[in-house]
Amino acid sequence: MFSGSMVALITPLDDAGEVDYASLASLVEYHIAAGTDAIVAMGTTGESATLTVDEHVKVVLKTLEYAQGRIPVLAGTGANATHEAITFSKLFSGSGIAGCLTVTPYYNKPTQEGLYQHFKAIAEATDLPQVLYNVPGRTGVDLQPETVARWPKLRTLWGSKTPPVIYLA
Repeated sequence: MFSGSMVALITPLDDAGEVDYASLASLVEYHIAAGTDAIVAMGTTGESATLTVDEHVKVVLKTLEYAQGRIPVLAGTGANATHEAITFSKLFSGSGIAGCLTVTPYYNKPTQEGLYQHFKAIAEATDLPQVLYNVPGRTGVDLQPETVARWPKLRTLWGSKTPPVIYLA
């Protein structure tokens, strides 16, 4: 479904702290010209935790508009609360979004069973492909291989994004 280089876009802000849509359009054009295979709007790199819900939705839809079908666009739909992640995923259903990047819940540090149930609920609530994002350095929880091994039973879970592990001596 997705392969190659998928870049999580930043969400450019102007001096007043408002989304700079002209710069966002330029970023989309840059990645199309550079041969990027897919882009993610409103992932954790894209200020998803700091923008309002309305801003979040608008950034994703504007990114999709700027892409004009020339590059797949994934929407960052992760949230700490399962119902919020489901709401975001459903908001983008039928919009032309290629899929969703969904970060593990953060702060409350769910168990592995809790993580499985979180992603299971999302997978059952939407037809959009889900790419799960495991970033333990930011969320405080690490999705374990045993939990990931249960995913093939969930039809919309497509894959996962995990940053490289760095060991310091």
